Amino acid sequence: LVELYLQNESYQVFKFYHGQEALDSLKKNHYDLAILDVMMPDLDGFSLLKKIREDYFFPVIMLTAKNNDMDKINGLTLGSDDYLTKPFNPLELAARVKT
Repeated sequence: LVELYLQNESYQVFKFYHGQEALDSLKKNHYDLAILDVMMPDLDGFSLLKKIREDYFFPVIMLTAKNNDMDKINGLTLGSDDYLTKPFNPLELAARVKT
């Protein structure tokens, strides 16, 4: 669903189901934005965010079902630029990506 909405806004989308897979791709490619879910196998979104912030500088939006205040604070403290919880409005996500 996210992919479809972003493609309709003319964004090129690359998706990864595992955190380590995303990290490996970062070493070979340039990305302008990352949208991360906290709950990913092998390397969760918080851990991936920490690794991204060690070596890269581009916006990161956390998009996750982890909606308690401490999760939001943790994500923002680790360097997320935005934190959106599920369920969410895809049009709101598209608007956040644009800004």
